[in-house]
Amino acid sequence: MTAMGPEKGAAAADVVVVGAGVVGLAAAWSAARRGLRVLVLEASAPGAGASGVAAGMLAPVTEADFGEPELIELNLAAARAWPRFVRELEAAAGTGVGYRETGTLTVAVDRDEADVLRRLHGLQAELGLDAEWLTGSASRRLEPGLSPRVAAGILASGDHQVSPRAVVSALAGAVAAAGGEIRHGVRVRGLECGAGAVDAVVLEDGARLPARAVVLAAGAESAGLDVPEAARVSVRPVKGQILRLRGGAAAPLPATRVIRTPEVYAVPRADGRLVVGATMEERGFDTSVTAGGVLELLRRAYEALPGISELELVEARAGLRPAAADNGPIIGPAAVPGVIWATGHWRHGILLAPITGEAVAAALAGEEPPAQTLAFSPARFTRPAAEVSG
Repeated sequence: MTAMGPEKGAAAADVVVVGAGVVGLAAAWSAARRGLRVLVLEASAPGAGASGVAAGMLAPVTEADFGEPELIELNLAAARAWPRFVRELEAAAGTGVGYRETGTLTVAVDRDEADVLRRLHGLQAELGLDAEWLTGSASRRLEPGLSPRVAAGILASGDHQVSPRAVVSALAGAVAAAGGEIRHGVRVRGLECGAGAVDAVVLEDGARLPARAVVLAAGAESAGLDVPEAARVSVRPVKGQILRLRGGAAAPLPATRVIRTPEVYAVPRADGRLVVGATMEERGFDTSVTAGGVLELLRRAYEALPGISELELVEARAGLRPAAADNGPIIGPAAVPGVIWATGHWRHGILLAPITGEAVAAALAGEEPPAQTLAFSPARFTRPAAEVSG
């Protein structure tokens, strides 16, 4: 993409970002810091989508999985970017983001889960990741609130956490401080293109906002945008129900680290809350909270941390993760000049926000993006012309 300068023109902005979740706001801030005029459009409120119900785990080691070498490398690079991102964001916004270097302890509460952990630790060891195998008793010495049933554990000391809602708030402030504008309550219908490139963003009411470039970061709503066929990607919503519990003097949180099992996670916050999640449900755009979902989360969490039964249940919500066909993120320029995708981040949206923002800003500036993002270009879904015609 041709590099853009900050000169003004007839366009509403140099860059229009569709979506004010953590990914869209990170892209907007990165672009604004390069001197571009940035306009962010959000149908609801900043962070109202998946970002507002995310747990905020920065866990590339714990979430490493078989058959995903490129994604593992991307996640590790993203985790390395977070400390600097936090320093710069907190300085720009003048507020904290809840970054905590707590580490993650994944535990098994029965023999089957112990077998799952053994295979996971084998992969982590093969990849040279910082992951320590622990016996059940060693796990309980680290976290006395764990159930006596815990048979084994994996400690990933380098996996940390952040508060997604605090990150969204800080990013919104940083975008404004850098000269960007955020308009919420504005629903986008799609794009208008002419002469082979994007010309404008078209709103639901038919209004037209001229733009030199558009970043599509609408999460699970991305697939519903009216974009040219050549620029289209497929993103589906995956429902996740999540709970927030609260401790107190009479009922302290049962863990100091992030605790995971193969079925559930529990993330302790500095403010005395515990985030428990999350279900994975292929139910379209359904965001209802169900009794079964709440029951399953509490039951699974209780198996590892019995002390949660004393905590107050303060919130139950459901959100929609944006997932591509291969469950990898979609980051980079589309086939239509001026269109950039930043969506499909699945379970890793918070972790990948800083590196996605840098990749988007690099595309806008005509620079090379972080190398780890190249494998996740929208081009991987584009069929060659000869194949389409044949």
